[in-house]
Amino acid sequence: MTGWGILKSLWVTFKHLVVTYIEDLRYGKRRYFTPEGVEARRSSDVRGIFTVQYPEEKLPVPEAFRYLPFLIYEEGPDGEKQMRCTSCGICAKVCPPQCIWIVRKNDPQTGRPIPTPAAFYIDVDICMNCGFCAEFCPFDAIKMDHDYEIASYDRLSEHIYDLEKLAKPVTYYASIRPTDYALEEAARAQKGSAKKAETTAG
Repeated sequence: MTGWGILKSLWVTFKHLVVTYIEDLRYGKRRYFTPEGVEARRSSDVRGIFTVQYPEEKLPVPEAFRYLPFLIYEEGPDGEKQMRCTSCGICAKVCPPQCIWIVRKNDPQTGRPIPTPAAFYIDVDICMNCGFCAEFCPFDAIKMDHDYEIASYDRLSEHIYDLEKLAKPVTYYASIRPTDYALEEAARAQKGSAKKAETTAG
């Protein structure tokens, strides 16, 4: 009630302001605009300025950061996209806001379903970025992206992602989540080795 908390917060702001000018004299004004300077502002013990002038400056997101889902594909021998997705529909079932729609592809001769999606839609305005779709996918076909700059003026044309907009190569996933990718590939290799050994023994 005495206003002591307000005075302490103002003192913190004033101290950072003064230290900013001291740091400028010591290292030069461009220090804050280098990648090292931007990274330093993420630290809890940062000295001087700690604000980021977005969008001119952007803080790198952590590897575990998740935003919108995307579908992984692998490139075949002749360059065609081989989707990991089998259109099983588990991601659509576990999605809390029900923002995923999948249409399974059918064989034109037999009419039987083929384990690949004919169409895949995600309404990104409804998506709550929970990551359930990626967590429950049994084929590691859907992952969470780092791209958070999706603002546009047309909701219907830009914010309902189709299969073409959702599909990204496995190399992209490896670049944004190297730790998870390495663990998944090691587990996949181990599973393949165990299956091969079981086949040989049988």
